Amino acid sequence: MGIEQATTSKGRDAARGLRENAAKEEKKVEAQKGSDLAKGADRFEERSKSSDGKSAGKKQGL
Repeated sequence: MGIEQATTSKGRDAARGLRENAAKEEKKVEAQKGSDLAKGADRFEERSKSSDGKSAGKKQGL
């Protein structure tokens, strides 16, 4: 849920905190990795690869 979509102030605060913590964690991982993490569709593709290195699209013949 996005910050603007939260119906209560408590929900907006929680969403804001979650977003901030996710950004911190991403920066930490990028620092450890030594390069930026993939974003958007590239990130989805990177995460969808299984241990055999094939993406879901390749396995389905897309």
